[in-house]
Amino acid sequence: MKEIYLAGGCFWGTEHYFKQIRGVTATEVGFANGRIKNPSYRQVCTEDTGFAETVRITYDPAIVGLELLLELYFKAIDPLSFERQGEDCGNQYRTGVYYTDTEDLPVIEKVFREEQRKYEEPLAVEMLPLQNFYPAEEYHQDYLDKNPGGYCHLPKALFDFAAKANKG
Repeated sequence: MKEIYLAGGCFWGTEHYFKQIRGVTATEVGFANGRIKNPSYRQVCTEDTGFAETVRITYDPAIVGLELLLELYFKAIDPLSFERQGEDCGNQYRTGVYYTDTEDLPVIEKVFREEQRKYEEPLAVEMLPLQNFYPAEEYHQDYLDKNPGGYCHLPKALFDFAAKANKG
């Protein structure tokens, strides 16, 4: 199994989106690359901690590759939007790809280059090594499974798209 950490705005929808993809074996929402230890959601909302709402994605590379996961990631975000996705705005809603394995960097850079070719403006997506990650409180985990009518900045059609993305 491998893992990648993706910040795509509100982590509820981002997590649910990636859970639909065949080969994703686990997800966990939390906070990445901030300045304090064990932040609470309330602390992260103050924008004083430097954390981004992030999803830890564990996947089986024999079923789904990192390149496809990142291509799907870019379909779920506005890569030009700085600290905003949908109606959610603020530092915690910035976008980013945070890696733990430097061997993944060539694939990440390739996907970023391909995405950048689509735009004249620079991408507003961070590409950084993971510095730290703290799981969010339990009520945030699998939020849209527990609350099917809950708030989500992503359209339902995107979840259906992800579910079909790599069906053999």
